Amino acid sequence: MRTIQKPSVGEYPEYSEIYMGLMDDDGRVLEHLWSNFLEIKEFVFSIPEEKLVYRYAKDKWTIKEILVHLIDDERIFAYRALRYARNDNTPLHGFDQDDYAKYSHANQRTLKSIFEEYETVRKSTISLFLNLPDDSFMRKGSGVDYDGSVINERTVRGLAYHIAGHELRHFNIIKERYFN
Repeated sequence: MRTIQKPSVGEYPEYSEIYMGLMDDDGRVLEHLWSNFLEIKEFVFSIPEEKLVYRYAKDKWTIKEILVHLIDDERIFAYRALRYARNDNTPLHGFDQDDYAKYSHANQRTLKSIFEEYETVRKSTISLFLNLPDDSFMRKGSGVDYDGSVINERTVRGLAYHIAGHELRHFNIIKERYFN
């Protein structure tokens, strides 16, 4: 599978460092995206149904809400990667992740339906990055926070690593905070 060099500081906003720090420097981000999806799927399907809608604290997301959040975030960041790869410099607005989670109605969905969508999005994301021209990975674009306050620049490869690291961070949170 194609390798994509890990982005350097400056190719993503400072807040994304928490995600970048979870990723290896071996360039195998696309392989990681697929293997991590399979690992998460196996892990989550082993969880009792009642635990999938459990909140470890007030106003925290359930596991089902986290999964749909990962799908939403991946769609948005892959779309940004496409726009930037095609040299579209239009600043793109962010999104309010809490509203997205609230209005997703994830807890009413079956786990099967969530993972069918997750797999479709994941395969699409991998296909996008596999087929981008080599010279597109260093192209940059900017995003504006959903409240209009901050502009963040990212490279296309920074977006690939954001998607993978963001997913891994949430998977770690599920393992650490929902099972103590």
